[in-house]
Amino acid sequence: MTGASRAERHSRTMTRKSVLVLLLAVAAVAGGCQKKAAAPAAAASPATTMTEDEKAVYALGAAIGQQAAQSIKALNLSPAELEIMKKGLGASLAGQTPEYTLEKYGQKLQARAEAHASTAAAGEKQKSAAFRDSAAAESGAIKTSSGLVFKTIKPGSGPSPKATDTVQCNYRGTLPDGKEFDASARHGGPATFQLNQVIPCWTEAVQRMKVGEKARLVCPSEIAYGDRGTPDGSIPPGATLVFEVELLAIKGR
Repeated sequence: MTGASRAERHSRTMTRKSVLVLLLAVAAVAGGCQKKAAAPAAAASPATTMTEDEKAVYALGAAIGQQAAQSIKALNLSPAELEIMKKGLGASLAGQTPEYTLEKYGQKLQARAEAHASTAAAGEKQKSAAFRDSAAAESGAIKTSSGLVFKTIKPGSGPSPKATDTVQCNYRGTLPDGKEFDASARHGGPATFQLNQVIPCWTEAVQRMKVGEKARLVCPSEIAYGDRGTPDGSIPPGATLVFEVELLAIKGR
């Protein structure tokens, strides 16, 4: 669940596996570019020209590309650097001993990715500042010291949870532009989670709610996903998040 426990599982380091996936994706892209010039202008689609085995291999390449896309974006590589990366991959595939290893240079790649994320996060925060100010100025809205903007949409009449309680909620999460990145409906119904195992925005906000209440939460990145965003790219670095949350129940009460 994007709004809750998935934040606690977010990896903080670039692993060798993720870098390998990135390299494989670049190799696949390189191969496609080399063949592009020779392809006819009105080439048939892969679905009509490939065998079933070839389609399976195509699907593998597509999956690798999807997994690597965010790693490539995080490194912000120039075209010249992509060519250097392909040279390193080609050398390894040819059985050559690498001149430079990840054991020595992995930390440099991680630092570069973090620096790029920090720059992107700063831009995102600046872009969404006016949105947060506008939300805080709405009638009935409360802005707390953490930066949370809380507004009740529908009052509740039940008890309020403590941070250690397990709660059941319906929720929908969007970016300031209205793009949905997650919702409990996507996962088949209400989400159940321990309130102190979620992003700080939720831990703070849901304790303010009563069972039966529906509220709108505007969460600055500092109490959401920070300067890293999410690995799949659905939440950008530094993004302000908007949640509509309905507190359905407190387990054990």
